[in-house]
Amino acid sequence: MDPAVFDLIEQDASDPEAVFDRIAEIARREKNYHLLFGSKMMRMRLRLSLPLIDTEELPRLSNEQRCVYEQAFREAARESGELLLAEGDIAGAWQYFKAIDEPAPVAAAIDRVNEDDPNLDRVIHIAYQEGVHRLKGFDLCLKHHGICTAITWFGANPDSETRERCLEMLVASLYHAVAVAIRETIAAAEGAAPAGDSLDAMIADRAWLFEGISSYVDATHLTSILRFAPELRDQESLRMAVDLADYGQRLNPMYHFRGDPPFENTYRDHAIYLRALAGENPDAAIAHFRAKIRGPGDSMPARVFVELLLRLGRKREAVEAALEYLPPEISPENFALAFEVCQAAGDFKTLRRIARDRGDLLSYAAATIQEERSHA
Repeated sequence: MDPAVFDLIEQDASDPEAVFDRIAEIARREKNYHLLFGSKMMRMRLRLSLPLIDTEELPRLSNEQRCVYEQAFREAARESGELLLAEGDIAGAWQYFKAIDEPAPVAAAIDRVNEDDPNLDRVIHIAYQEGVHRLKGFDLCLKHHGICTAITWFGANPDSETRERCLEMLVASLYHAVAVAIRETIAAAEGAAPAGDSLDAMIADRAWLFEGISSYVDATHLTSILRFAPELRDQESLRMAVDLADYGQRLNPMYHFRGDPPFENTYRDHAIYLRALAGENPDAAIAHFRAKIRGPGDSMPARVFVELLLRLGRKREAVEAALEYLPPEISPENFALAFEVCQAAGDFKTLRRIARDRGDLLSYAAATIQEERSHA
């Protein structure tokens, strides 16, 4: 900054308002919007007779002062944030909009972000990790950080509103990567690329694709995504996940990593489960996963089985399975599951019974009221 500016400030010191007018003018001219924000807040401190430099994180204010100060803070933060967005500085703007809990302008800017932005990594973090625009952030993560990072980030996503859509992106990204690699291999071997983009069709009659240790993509990425795939509800994504599981079954045994129950055979078990969700052979899937339950208390296989029944619309069977394999009197977790399943099935009579057995008066009341309303 021009040293002469400091002399001008000293000359204006007897008129503080003129000082802050000059600083604001300089800040706008030099597009230093952090300085602009600071000058506005210092001016407000002056007007409220507060210390211009306060070492406390929050100034001590009367109720009347607090209203004025907070309004000034919001206006100054919003102005600096908007000016920074106009300059394309999303990361710089976010600190102001975050402070006043107004993420919408930043989310809109992220939608239009220039992917050559040197601060793109910070923008991706703001979008996804800080929850400003998770879908766009996840899309950018896939493009610029790769599927491995995207899988890690997805696993920690607690946001139910965007989680499934992010999973659809993951499945589509991996499906595309496998399909491209398979297509190129076929074109090199046969002299022409196969017609269509279906992975299932490309591998159907080409066992030679899986000779040796060819895997085409990192098999750990495949198993990681299949582990999440039962969460899918979109039919197109389910079909892609089924194709990926079938592809996995053809891989060399060295890539067949043992999974957690009831998906010990990662590729085969997921293929059966996902096919059922896609409308294929649901009875076979029910029999397959029922057989994996070793008896009452075998928690994870039983929970997966109950969830499968619910997803297939077999609500009565889901209630019976929950009561048989996960007795609600055994643990609070089992009771919570039984409550959830009975609620989903509209089986308030059973819900009343297990609530009464447990001595849970509120759950009993909820079940009784809902049963009464169901008969109205």
